[in-house]
Amino acid sequence: MLRSVLRATLMSCLALTACSQEKPYAVEDVSLAQLSADLAARKTTSAAVTQAYIDRIRMYNAPLNAIIAVAPDALAQARASDKRRAEGKALGPLDGVPMILKDNIDATGMPTTAGSFALAENLRADDAEVTKRLKDAGAVILAKANLSQWAGYRTTDSFAGSTVGGTPHNPYDLTKSAAGSSSGSGIAMATSFGAGALGTDTSGSITGPTNVNGIAGLRPTRGLLSRRGIVPITELQDTAGPMARSVTDVAMMLTVLAGSDPGDPRTKDADAHKTDYAKALDAGALKGARIGVLRPQGNADAKAGPAFDKALEVLKAQGAELVELPGPLENLNEVGLAAEAYNFNRDIAAYLKDSPPAVKVRTVDDLLAFNKSDPRESKISAIYWEEAAASKGDMNDPKYLELMEYIQRRAGPEGYDALFSQNNIQAFVTPAGGPAGVIPEDGKPRTGGRGQGPGSFTRNAAIGGYPILTVPMGAVEGMPVGLSLVGPQWSEQTLLSFGYSYEKAGYKRVPPAAYKKAAQAR
Repeated sequence: MLRSVLRATLMSCLALTACSQEKPYAVEDVSLAQLSADLAARKTTSAAVTQAYIDRIRMYNAPLNAIIAVAPDALAQARASDKRRAEGKALGPLDGVPMILKDNIDATGMPTTAGSFALAENLRADDAEVTKRLKDAGAVILAKANLSQWAGYRTTDSFAGSTVGGTPHNPYDLTKSAAGSSSGSGIAMATSFGAGALGTDTSGSITGPTNVNGIAGLRPTRGLLSRRGIVPITELQDTAGPMARSVTDVAMMLTVLAGSDPGDPRTKDADAHKTDYAKALDAGALKGARIGVLRPQGNADAKAGPAFDKALEVLKAQGAELVELPGPLENLNEVGLAAEAYNFNRDIAAYLKDSPPAVKVRTVDDLLAFNKSDPRESKISAIYWEEAAASKGDMNDPKYLELMEYIQRRAGPEGYDALFSQNNIQAFVTPAGGPAGVIPEDGKPRTGGRGQGPGSFTRNAAIGGYPILTVPMGAVEGMPVGLSLVGPQWSEQTLLSFGYSYEKAGYKRVPPAAYKKAAQAR
C-alpha cells in the first residue's frame, strides 16, 4: 500500500534507529575515502557508520531542513554490506558507504517528491539509473535530501526550499541561504549527514549549494551520467552530479556513476570517456597548465574577489600559467529560460506518465490545477509552469528550433569552445559566486529583472554541456565561497586533477559550527 510522504518523513523513519550493538564510529567530517578505507580494513562496519549518520540527522536536521526522509531499510542495506565483506565479496570502494539522494532522483521504497505534495505518493517501481549504479556498487541509500521545489523551476518570486521539506538553512549561519536547488545535498555534506550526496543541475544547481556550503561538487559533461529516473526540467541541460567534502570523494563517486545507459540516448558516448577518476588524480597537474581567468561577473560575485585573488596565487605557485579572459559572458539567461519552457512541458509529461496511479498529475496543466486547489501549494506562484503551459507548440516548431540552434551555437562553438581554443587554455577559473545572503521571505519578488545583468557562466556551461568543478576557496564575511573550474566537454579528469592539486595547496575547508548551537538551543 502506498504511504504518504508524511509517513515517509524524517520523524517516522527515525523510529528505525534503535540502538545498534555495533561499536560507535565518529563520522563527523570523515571523508568518503577514509570511511571506505576503514570499512575495507574492518575497523568499523557499515551498520555502525549508517547508525552514526542517522543519529546525526536526528540530532541536527531540525534547524536545517536538509533531509526529507531517511530510507526505512538503511540499516538493512548496511548489514547486507557487512555480510558481503565478511564473506570476502565486497563490491568495491563504495560498498557499505551511506549516500544521500536529492529528492528528485528515484529510489525504490521512498517517494520521489521533488519537494511537492503533488508527488507525495510518487513511489516509483524502478530506481533511477544513477541510484542503480550506486546500489550495484554496494552503497547504502541512506536518505532523500530537501531541494528547491521542482529543482527551482516554478516561480520567479522568492521560494526557499519546498513545501514538503521546508526552508533549508545554511549551517554556517542559519539566517543565510543554502542556495539551490541542491540545497539539502549541500547542507548534508557540510554537516556530515552522509559520506556523499547526489545533486542535480540544470543551470547552477550544484555549483550554487557547493559554493555557499563549503564543499566540493561536480556538474559533469552532459551525457556522462544518465538522466533516466530523475524529475526533469529540460533534457538539454539536466544532469545529476556528485557532491562531497573533497575532490577525491567526488572522483570516487563519479567513477561509479559515469557510463552509457541504453535508456538515455544522450549517454551513448559516456563509456568511451569514463575512467577511474580517483585513481588517475594527479597532484602535480597544475604544473605547466594553461588556465584562463574569468573575473567576477556581478556585484555579488565581486565580494569573493579577494579570496579569488588568493586562489590565483595558489594556482601560480603550483606552476599554472594564468591567462586573463575578456568579459562579460554573453547573457543567455532569458533565451535559455524560453527554451526551458518548451522542454519542461514535454519532459515533465514524459516522466509523469510512468508515475503510480496514486499520483494524479500527468501534465503541466495538471500541476497548475493541483497548485491552485491545494492550500499547501497555492501560496506560491508558478510563472515558469504558466510559461511552459503556453509553450505547447510541436518540438518541430520553427520558433523552437531557431531558439535551440541559437543558444547551443552561442554557448558552444561560438562560446566556450571559442574561448578555450582562441586562448589556448585547458580550463578557466572563476568565483563560484558570492557568500550566502539572508533568506528572503517566501513569495517576495526577487530583486533585479529576470535575465538582466551579466551572463551566467553556469547557464552557458549547462546549455553547451560543459563540466564545472567547484571547490572551497575561502571565506567572505564568515561564509564560505568556492572556486569553479570549467573545462571542455569530457574534461572531468583534468578538472578533478586541477581541483585536487589546488585543494592540496590552497584553502582548507573549515566545517560549520552554527548549526550545532542552533540544535542545542532547541
